[in-house]
Order: sequence, then structure tokens, then C-alpha cells
Amino acid sequence: MYKKSLLFLIIFSLLFTAGFGCKRENKAVVNLKKPIALDYWRVWDDTDAFSDIITRYKQRHPFVTINYRKLRYDEYENELIEAFATDRGPDIFSIHNTWIRKYQSKGLIEHMPTSIQMVYPVIKGSIKKEVVYEQRTTKSITLKQLKDKFVDSVYGDVVVPIRDAKSGKLVERVYGLPLFIDTLAMYYNKDLFNNAGITNPPEFWDREFQQDVKKLTKQDNKGQLIQSGAALGGSDNIERSTDIITLLMMQNGTKMMENNGQVRFHMRPEGFKDKSYNPGLDALRFYTDFSNPAKEVYSWNKSLDNSIDMFLNNKLAIMFGYSYMLPQIKADAPKLNFSVTNVPQIEGSDQSINYANYWVESVSKKILTDPNNLKYGKDYAKQKFDTAWNFIQFLTQEEQAKIYLKKTKKPTALRNLVKDQLDDQDIGVFAEQVLTAKSWYHGVNANAMESIMNEMINEAIAGQKPLENIIGLSAKKVQQTINE
Repeated sequence: MYKKSLLFLIIFSLLFTAGFGCKRENKAVVNLKKPIALDYWRVWDDTDAFSDIITRYKQRHPFVTINYRKLRYDEYENELIEAFATDRGPDIFSIHNTWIRKYQSKGLIEHMPTSIQMVYPVIKGSIKKEVVYEQRTTKSITLKQLKDKFVDSVYGDVVVPIRDAKSGKLVERVYGLPLFIDTLAMYYNKDLFNNAGITNPPEFWDREFQQDVKKLTKQDNKGQLIQSGAALGGSDNIERSTDIITLLMMQNGTKMMENNGQVRFHMRPEGFKDKSYNPGLDALRFYTDFSNPAKEVYSWNKSLDNSIDMFLNNKLAIMFGYSYMLPQIKADAPKLNFSVTNVPQIEGSDQSINYANYWVESVSKKILTDPNNLKYGKDYAKQKFDTAWNFIQFLTQEEQAKIYLKKTKKPTALRNLVKDQLDDQDIGVFAEQVLTAKSWYHGVNANAMESIMNEMINEAIAGQKPLENIIGLSAKKVQQTINE
């Protein structure tokens, strides 16, 4: 009887412990393991730029699939708006740094959550290895970390103050993170410089710069421009003309916009006693002088070809552009003898100012209300939203950013990676400028702002109205685009 009882006890113990040996995942882990597919839309970069990074992410989160799609720039925003209107928009998508307030105000993007829950595969066991999944809650990047890790221009663009629903107070929230920061640099034709006897490109917007432009500009016997010293002074036929005039204004001491959204580029600095000093107006006059036939720096007019085409055809000595133009120039004019250097600064200024132009990765707000997600429950929609933000934060970490930057040859947005790019023959100049790069437009209609700035340039060239009136009216028009 004793032996039978002992045998029964042993069998029961084995069955009991065996039952506990079969690790059962809790409900939270099971929910977090549900398959999630994220549609990711961008411009410029092919799938190859992200394939290795997506593979890395998949290793960490095997239940997540990233479907990447590249669109043409000229169709991109229209495609986005149409897709969101018909509930087929992407989950993650890129927007220009000047579009953030527009997409945020229209409820198309949602800010990053303060923390995210995900499951991670972990190998356990000393003899028999097995993969188990652990639930982890990780904090998102903080505002302080954002300031510390990314170059200065990022914070002011991606952080938007919003009214907290519970407290009623204004709180700052992150609406996107960048992979790169492009900056405006000076492209110059070395052959044209050599022929004019100019040994080095000008460093400042000074008399030397003006004299160089004069030497590099040629007219025929009818007074028509046949070679331009610099693509300055125009609007429609100069690539990124609004960026160039804005850069000149900022370098000259103009505060383009206050933190409260007040446009100020037509005003003197507060407390400045010299009533004749207006940095925005002076910059506009300097810029448009290059389109004035009565000025010795005359080198541009509206009848000339587009500035890039002029540069490609050896008819333009100096052009201002971004790193994204470099592959096009090399492909279209492989024999062109040119180089790229820093954009000129104001001589005697105690700080360098450059211009930032970039895109940020953002997350669609519609993930949370999409019927295709809600049919699996609100928790699933929230998990998909959090996963999208988790991927963006993974994508913009140094380790992954290095992969992206190496493949795309773009200047970094991360402070720690700037030094790694300074000696790069192609993008070193652009990377050198990212720490001092600034942007300014925080309104909801960047396209309208650019049209207004170009109109301002054209009216200044026409010379029918005082510059004070032209720049003042332009500022009022831009002000109307801030909140619309």
C-alpha cells in the first residue's frame, strides 16, 4: 500500500511540475505579438536605403512588417492628401520640416507617446536554448535628449506646443524625427574662376564677392547676359530663391518670426536706436541689386534659363544649392569642373548662420481611428501606432542612421555623427554647416509663403514701389499663412 501511494505521489509530482514547465505567455504578451504591417511612404530614397535597417528591426520584432514605398516629389503631397481622404494613407511618412504645423493642425499626424510597450525575443536556457518573448516598456526620447542628440534646428521644427486635454496647459510634443539635415552651400565652376583669375571662392558677402561676380559675368555687344557670375537677384528661374533671400536676411540680423508666430522680417530689431537700419530690407536690396542693370553686380534677369541648367552648361559661375543636387549635376554633366564650398557669411559677424532644409519621419493619426485597425480592437490600433513610433526612434538612432547616411550620402542630423562626415569629399561641406543651420517658417502653408517671398523679390526688381512698402506688405501676407 505504501509503495503504491509513493508511486502515485511521484507520478503526480512529475505531472504537476511538467505543467509548470510549459511556460504560458500572459495575455499582454500574446496581444503584443499580433502581426502588424506598417506602410511607409517617402520621397527621394529607394528601398535599398532602408532594406538593411528594416531587416535589423525585423530581428527585434519578428511580428512587424514594414512595407516601403517611394513616390516622386511632384506627386507626393497630392497623393498623401488623397490617400488620407479615402482612408488608405500610410502609417509612417516623411514631411518637409516646413509642413509639420500644417499636418499637425489638420489632424493628419500625431505626436510621439512618452512610452511604448513592445515584445522582444530573448534566448533563455543554459542547456536547451529556447526563444521566449518578454514585454518591455521603454521611454521615448525626451525633449532634453532631443536637444542633446540632434542639431539645433530640429527642436524648433519638430516640437509643437499643444493644449493638454486634462490640465488645459500648453505642453510640448514631438511630431517627427529627421534622418538628415541638408544645408545651402555654394557651388562654383572652377574653369570659369580660373579664366577670370580668381584663385579662391569668396568667403563673405563683401566687396570682394561683388567684384568676383563682376569679373565672372559676361555680356554680348547688345548688352545681353551670356555668362552669369552668380544666380542671385531673381525668383522663378533660381532654384530655392526663397531659401537664399531668407538666409541673407537671417545672416544680416533679421529675426524672421517670434516664438508666438509673429512675422518680423520687415522690422528693425527691438531696441535698435538707428531708425535707418532694417536688416531684412537691406538684405532684399543686396539680393535684388544682382538683377539691376544699373548696378555693377548685374548678373541675372528673368530671361535666363534655370540656374541649374545654366550651371550644367558652363554659363553660371556661382550657384547656391543643396547636397541633393550633387548626384544630378555629376550625372548630367560628368565633365563639369566644379566644386562646393561653404555659403558666404557676413564679414565681422560673431556667428555663422546657415540654412536648413530637410524632411522628418512622422506617424499618421488615422492609425488610431482606421476601421481596418479597430476591427481588431482599440488596443491593437494603439499598439500599431506605438510600433510606428518605435520604428522611427529605432531608425534615427546612431547605429541605423550610419547605415542610411552611408547609402544615401546625406549630411547627418545627429550631433555625434557630424565629425565622421567632415572629411567626406561630397558632403563634408554640407555636414560642416549643420550645427549652425537654422529654419524659421512654422506656419500651415509653406507653399503660399514661398510664393509671397518670390512675389516680394519680383516687385523689388520692378522698382515701382518703395522697398519698405514691398517688404511690409509681404510680411503681412506671410502672417496670414501662419494659422489660416
